Amino acid sequence: MQKKKIIVMGFMASCPIAGVVWQHIHYIVGLQRLGHEVYYIEDSARLPYDPIAYEVNENYRYAIKTLERLSREFGFEGRWGFCARYLKTPECVGLTRTEIQELYKHADAILNVCGTQEMNEDLLKSDRLIYVESDPGVEQMQIDNAHGKVPEYLAQHHSLFTFGELVGTPEFPVPTHGVRWMPTRQPVVTDFWKTDAAPRSDARFTSVANWNTSGRKDVVWQKSTYLWSKSLEFLKFVEAPTRSGEDFELATGIEDPHALHKFQTNRWQFTDPGPISIDHHSYRSYLQGSKGEFTVAKDQYVRLKTGWFSDRTACYLACGRPAITQQTQFTQLYGGNKGLLAFETLDDIAAAVESVNADYAGHCRAAYEIAAEYFEATKVLSSLLERAGV
Repeated sequence: MQKKKIIVMGFMASCPIAGVVWQHIHYIVGLQRLGHEVYYIEDSARLPYDPIAYEVNENYRYAIKTLERLSREFGFEGRWGFCARYLKTPECVGLTRTEIQELYKHADAILNVCGTQEMNEDLLKSDRLIYVESDPGVEQMQIDNAHGKVPEYLAQHHSLFTFGELVGTPEFPVPTHGVRWMPTRQPVVTDFWKTDAAPRSDARFTSVANWNTSGRKDVVWQKSTYLWSKSLEFLKFVEAPTRSGEDFELATGIEDPHALHKFQTNRWQFTDPGPISIDHHSYRSYLQGSKGEFTVAKDQYVRLKTGWFSDRTACYLACGRPAITQQTQFTQLYGGNKGLLAFETLDDIAAAVESVNADYAGHCRAAYEIAAEYFEATKVLSSLLERAGV
């Protein structure tokens, strides 16, 4: 493959949470390993989040420290820029505003990861913008609600990709109105996660979750509300540990005492997500030290049969840790047997736990093999670039 100049755009500095950081690093390093010249740019009117101060504000010092540290660790020193467009006079650190403008003009591809980068006059100088949708169903329902009218910000992209690999297929019920959504999945650099260390004998099925997301991207479609929050899905399966005969663990914070009591009386354990979320190494160690993952998917992903799959779950698999996760019809593409099991009911969960316990070593091997075959970053990203015409 010929060496290209590629920009990854996202939000790992303005939202420096470990899972978000890894999501972007997998793109940067995967593209580097394909031999490309890779840049990381945040050029946004979005205020950054400071996890030390626990607040969103105009101060971008923590964001800059994050990019300086990550660029040294992952080899993109001198190839990053942070432009605070929310200020009356935008300020840029790392690459200068002029350097960023020139990059936009001459880059062979600009990946708008998770679709979080808003358009601006500098960015629109490029005709090589690639949209990577992380929340399948939202855009498609909104377009259908608008009788097929495509939002301007989507139309400004050269190519549209989605983690909903079944979008546009007969499985997916929302009309696409001729919009070409190309399937992709979340890349993982598997050797960052692979470990030969076995988890402790008392290790649990775990997951990491943001509990307070209700309503932010809920969409009404055909008189039914499709929910974005995972919390209600967890509540549907609150009895899973009791039915499975062992404790499960969540790294999250539940403020509602009634909901918390319901979980605790069903053999759920909780751990403080703060230390895990603030440091990407601690996050990785938490996944590696788990027995496996048990998690749910958002209502939108499930009921619309999107085929969506979590990058965090893919990281568990790359650790060689089996995953039991809610069915979004991803098993039409991979998994469903050893290493990666899907569920729709409490009985499915109990059967999956029993299967993992009956041959844990076999499930661990199969988990890593699934990650290496289907999620390896170089495979995922070479396919994306080829189909985008890069």
